[in-house]
Amino acid sequence: MKRRDFVKAGAALAAVPQLKGDIPGPRPADRLDQGPFTIEQDQGWYTIEATTPAPGPVRNFGLGLVGYTWEENGPALAVRRGETTLAQAVEALAALPFVDVLYIRGDWRDVQSQPGRLDLQPVWDLTLDAARRHGQRVGFRVQLSNPEIQPARLAIPDFLKEKVPLVTIGASPRRPGRQFVEPRYDHPEFLRAFRELNELLAARFDGDPLVEFVDLMMYGFWGEGHTSDLPSPFPDPARAERTFLDMTRLQIEMWKKTPLAVNTQPDISRVGNDAVRSLAVRSGCWLRSDSVILDEPIQIDQLANRPPWLAAVMEDGYFRHYDPAARNYAVDAAGVTVIDKTMLHALDVGANYWSLWTEAGNLARYREGHPDAFRTLQSRLGWRVRPAWVWQRKRTGAAELVVAFANDGVAGVPGTLRVVVETSDGKVRVGGSLDAGQPHAGRLRQASFILPRELEGGTVTMRAEIEVKGVRRPARWACAQPVNADGSLSLKLKARDDPSWRKGI
Repeated sequence: MKRRDFVKAGAALAAVPQLKGDIPGPRPADRLDQGPFTIEQDQGWYTIEATTPAPGPVRNFGLGLVGYTWEENGPALAVRRGETTLAQAVEALAALPFVDVLYIRGDWRDVQSQPGRLDLQPVWDLTLDAARRHGQRVGFRVQLSNPEIQPARLAIPDFLKEKVPLVTIGASPRRPGRQFVEPRYDHPEFLRAFRELNELLAARFDGDPLVEFVDLMMYGFWGEGHTSDLPSPFPDPARAERTFLDMTRLQIEMWKKTPLAVNTQPDISRVGNDAVRSLAVRSGCWLRSDSVILDEPIQIDQLANRPPWLAAVMEDGYFRHYDPAARNYAVDAAGVTVIDKTMLHALDVGANYWSLWTEAGNLARYREGHPDAFRTLQSRLGWRVRPAWVWQRKRTGAAELVVAFANDGVAGVPGTLRVVVETSDGKVRVGGSLDAGQPHAGRLRQASFILPRELEGGTVTMRAEIEVKGVRRPARWACAQPVNADGSLSLKLKARDDPSWRKGI
């Protein structure tokens, strides 16, 4: 079932609140002095380091290529055909050197079969174990509705199906004879069970260092916020909006440490998507979309002009198997395949993530035959920050480092970048945070670090952390010059009596 076939041609879209970069971001308590830095106090200065962009992938929280260990139809095709095991398929995907994040898109029934506890399908442990062994992270979505498995079964667990009214909403021309069913999301039993589901999932995964992000559980098919051109099960749009705003508030309340991502799907089903997205973004949720080329103009605008401290997760539901033998992947007049075209358009919206789907063998073969788009994404996707200039300045009784941080990626820092300058013995540690999202994509942001004068002539280390929702994670500098094993950069300070100091003019 193709997502964009669900969008009725010529449908009038409601006015959408603008969620752009003027929304105030989180203000760090340990904000660094970020200039401007004039020369009138200079007693001498020198450029002690100047780094250049890293030429290939740099693995950090907040960006990467996403391999799916489970999607709305289940595991990889080879598993469904009985040609390999689930464990082998997960390992094959995790072993691909270009995969950074493993992703599970499963149904509610795949994580809970009875009240009061989680009953995770085997793919969960397999995915978490593979991510741990391969230095990857994990994202997931729990779907409340899945048209791929109807009418044989529903996405909700059987124990809930017996308590919640089910509404037949109609048939799609693409699935003749199939009547789709949606639960009454506003029913007290549904909402009670939904709260418990989030309590259980958050208790298990919120703040887990392996978990990168969690998709917001939204209305309808695949949890994307729509049921095609079929009506919703609600008696009126106002009740639908109230229900999903309450469900969104609940998820934001429960997930205190792990980022949530809200889908940019236009409100074609009149269930309050615009209000949900506004609430989510203003609460710090990331954005995601399940298409690129065929997204509506409003979605592209929201993604490309989102607040710079929020990440964007992108995929394409059409060209997702990377198998030229199975599809006619035509090339355009420039010789660009349709798959490469979708991948490269993720850069146009400043994406942090690009999703690769489930088929490890196809992905490896496609990358071998068409490496350019992969290389481009791995060199530009997300945020890629380095200390481009490091100046040392003399101060009376102190030494100062002024650093210009450059971002060679297409996205701002998805959170707050915290930088620490320290000695190897840890006796001196000076640092703080840049403003949220800084440095923005393709831009610079300067900051100052005041050090004791006795460090002049010695060596210090500059390391970075990214902070999101109060959780700090180590980050690697994205520079071509050698960094330490932990991603930090060593800096040799100039001695005060060195004759090569320059003076401000």
